[in-house]
Amino acid sequence: MEAIAVAAQTDIEKMMNQLGQDARSASVRLAVATTQEKNTALQQSAIALREHSAAIKDANAKDMAAAKDRGLAGAMLDRLELNDSRIEAMAEGLEAIAELEDPVGKELDRWDRPSGLDIARVAVPLGVLGIIYESRPNVTADAGALALKSGNAAILRGGSESFHSSAAIMECLQQGLRAAGLPEKSIQTIPTRDREAVGAMLRLQQYINVVIPRGGKGLTSRVQEESRIPTLLHLDGNCHSYIHANADPKKAVDIVLNAKLRRTGICGATETVVIDKAVVNKILPSLASALIDAGCEVRGDSDAQEVDGRIIAATKEDWDTEYLDAIVAVKVVNNVEDAIAFINQHSSQHTEAIITEDNQAAETFLAQVDSAIVMHNASTQFADGGEFGMGAEIGIATGRLHARGPVGAAQLTTFKYVVRGTGQVRPK
Repeated sequence: MEAIAVAAQTDIEKMMNQLGQDARSASVRLAVATTQEKNTALQQSAIALREHSAAIKDANAKDMAAAKDRGLAGAMLDRLELNDSRIEAMAEGLEAIAELEDPVGKELDRWDRPSGLDIARVAVPLGVLGIIYESRPNVTADAGALALKSGNAAILRGGSESFHSSAAIMECLQQGLRAAGLPEKSIQTIPTRDREAVGAMLRLQQYINVVIPRGGKGLTSRVQEESRIPTLLHLDGNCHSYIHANADPKKAVDIVLNAKLRRTGICGATETVVIDKAVVNKILPSLASALIDAGCEVRGDSDAQEVDGRIIAATKEDWDTEYLDAIVAVKVVNNVEDAIAFINQHSSQHTEAIITEDNQAAETFLAQVDSAIVMHNASTQFADGGEFGMGAEIGIATGRLHARGPVGAAQLTTFKYVVRGTGQVRPK
């Protein structure tokens, strides 16, 4: 048995090395691909998604049946499901990315030196991206399209539960690449569910330039611990909506209901509502009733429980939990300073919102909350690359290096310095 396991691991290493070699080769061509070539590939991929929607839904039905047999939670099933509207959204997303300005070759800055040298800083692709994600098969289209637009080759590893769906989507992307005359191996998925493939991927530092994990804490922790390649982390979305003392009550209820319940399984969903004590008796009764009537479990501190007996006592763990479900925590605070301190302590630095008609309080919140996205009078569910005008996103980067917030095509580039001279030599 040990010999069989070793042989299987060796086969996976060989497979991953071949994927890496193919991606590296394709990245050389993609780096100099014209805007028209890349846009044609995206547009043709969108056409293929629509033409093959029946096959995509058949593949998704296999994944959904297996997921239900495994007892996946409702939020996970929602992430996994593909229907006509979601396939159309994927196609429209590809077309939107095609319409974006090409980030590659963009001159970011330019200046002359006393030596007569002309120096420019120019955007270039990162190279080869290794993208690991869970559940949502639409990420296959988004990630592949953004990599292509930014001139990067990509090796994609979707969750095992979306294996068939991702493979069907990948066929459409590669059809678009062929139609544009670009290398088919520019975008590849790992053709196995074996978890060892992830480990092998994280050791491909000779081929992969950046690894981007998009998923839960288990995935991101594994990547942080095992990767020999620089990572662009998308951590969990423990997002907050803060109702300030000067909030409009109706606006506050409407925003929070949307922020929590529009789609509970996305990383931009609000998980904790923070509310000023001055308005807790004015706003929380109607807000709690609206949430509970919509099927949302509400947990809260003692001040929140005094307002509505149906509110369950929150534990310390609740303040740090990304529910991804119809559950919300409520914390009562004294003022904006206390709200900022609480959010900075418990947030995953993803997205936070303040609801208030007091612009000074809003500006204080926006300046002092340490998260990738901060909002005023808007639902945290707008934390999305598409809503930001990026066409789509690979994820929300919650770290500080290279990119922060929605990661679109422009965030998947780096730069190089182009220096032009007329025969200069540096004096001794």
